[in-house]
Amino acid sequence: MIPAEGDPLRDIARGLVEGRLAPFLGPETLALDGVSAIPTSPIELAAAINLRTTVSGRIRSNLWSTAQWIESNKHRRTLVRILEEVFAAKPAPTRLHRWLAGLSLPLIVDVWYDTVMADALVLQGRSFVQWQGIRRSGQTYEEPWGAVYDDSGAVIPEIPANAGTLLYKPHGAVRPAANFLVSDSDYVEVLTEIDIQTPIPEAVIEQRKNLGFVFFGCRFDDQMQRTFAHQIIKRSAGPYFAVIAGELTRNEARFLDQESIGRIDLPLASAVDLLLG
Repeated sequence: MIPAEGDPLRDIARGLVEGRLAPFLGPETLALDGVSAIPTSPIELAAAINLRTTVSGRIRSNLWSTAQWIESNKHRRTLVRILEEVFAAKPAPTRLHRWLAGLSLPLIVDVWYDTVMADALVLQGRSFVQWQGIRRSGQTYEEPWGAVYDDSGAVIPEIPANAGTLLYKPHGAVRPAANFLVSDSDYVEVLTEIDIQTPIPEAVIEQRKNLGFVFFGCRFDDQMQRTFAHQIIKRSAGPYFAVIAGELTRNEARFLDQESIGRIDLPLASAVDLLLG
């Protein structure tokens, strides 16, 4: 149901329903229907990692540095094992994920390591293909920056022309193959190249030419989050919206202004209630 005339979310709802806007999902969406069984922010994930191993106090609140410390001092396999444990639970899709899965969306961007959006698409019986970012070191996939999976979780060589919905997971996901871009070293080559767009799949680059984006459950108080958001929406059609309630950090306010992102200052649950009617 599209909210009534005059509702500030009316254009967003219509744009999503009509496939002119693409959802851009952050980790806070997982807590929409209650407490999540998995972390819902980089800080929460860093804390969950620290419960499983001892990391230097100077860096333990920084996810990317925490992951790098474990990789450097305890081996990559240890880091992957910990992340698999943290994301082992499979939360049920929230009402937002279920609603989005029922739409004929050409593109969904999801920047966390869970599989909730993919699970919602499967439950809906929606045809989709998933592109997950991978670390370049030691990878065996045909595509140097990512791995492509069909809706059964089987790896396929490329994104087919009739893919249905493209679920774009730029940082990877715990399933089906525990692909994680998370440590500082994981991002070295990606961040070196992302300004010229090579780590972003061509299908996303093509689709965004006709799309705007709506950020749900995202914050922009971290440089990594801002960098990826900027590069993903770069050269897209627009417009852009972000549902963020409460006080913004100075960096967040500057980012929203620089990217011409219209802010919906509502709690995520209230905004989703209006979207769903």
